[in-house]
Amino acid sequence: MQQMLHLENLMEYKWLLFCPQLPATPSSPRVTVWRHMRAFGSLGLDNGLWLLPLTESAEEFIQEMQTYVIEQGGTSKTFTANSFDEETETEIMTRFLQDRAEEYVEFKEQCADFLAELQKETGRENFSFAEYEENEQDLNKLETWFTKVSQRDFLGGEHAQEAAVWLEKCRDALQDFAADVFAHEDQDHSKKMRFDPAALPDQKSGKDKDNQK
Repeated sequence: MQQMLHLENLMEYKWLLFCPQLPATPSSPRVTVWRHMRAFGSLGLDNGLWLLPLTESAEEFIQEMQTYVIEQGGTSKTFTANSFDEETETEIMTRFLQDRAEEYVEFKEQCADFLAELQKETGRENFSFAEYEENEQDLNKLETWFTKVSQRDFLGGEHAQEAAVWLEKCRDALQDFAADVFAHEDQDHSKKMRFDPAALPDQKSGKDKDNQK
């Protein structure tokens, strides 16, 4: 239902089309363009043509890409379009929705892994500050990732809402874990280090050789 509402509002959008042309070799500039265009949320069309909603930030971004293409010995053309035929616009919007949905699904999977990790460490009472800090860094990565996807998502929808709920659940879970770590704060370092996997086998063999010298 939400997707249908988005598709019914197609005419509200104006479009920016970017067509870069780069030398066949080396391939790295073309990969760089692809990576930046995808990261900004652009949609790749046929024959190297990129499409994105016309906004001030999009225009600034394309100007940067034009400069990069020229620096790499290439050329580019930029076009604006007020609308396409209905069938084309429906296809375009559907593809935008699918791209963001794929990213949100992957994000939710990582959130589920994060919650499972906290549950595992809670189950074995691994309430060390080091463990908390490690998970805090993982949550920061999720926050950064969600912000990036949200910034290039101009449609929203069910997957975006679900991802926001998953992220909030991760925040709450880490807060609960922090409370557990605080409650178990003590000076018994041996207890907190009981899950130490020790040295790798090749490290042990190296130490043995050193001792034999």
